[in-house]
Amino acid sequence: MEIKAKILEKLQNVLDPELGINVVDLGLIYKIEVKDGTAFILMTLTTPGCPLHDSIAGGVKRALRDIEGIQDVNVQITWNPPWSPDRMSEKALRQLGFLS
Repeated sequence: MEIKAKILEKLQNVLDPELGINVVDLGLIYKIEVKDGTAFILMTLTTPGCPLHDSIAGGVKRALRDIEGIQDVNVQITWNPPWSPDRMSEKALRQLGFLS
């Protein structure tokens, strides 16, 4: 399995504590790069004032630490472009009751 696919798989275990939905299905992950053993994750949160910023970023780092070939994880939070519900997967939309 390609390393980026492994990263996405692991990130599906990182939940937004308020919504109970993983960061991948919420559409919070904008970019994944791996260079020289470091995974660079560009992501956002559902709101700029999210009090769980450190908790979610820490969850991302913890989720990736046991992937072979990854020695370090660098998580960068961005607000550009801002997150919106249209980034969510169909699964997440169903979980939140937007789709039946």
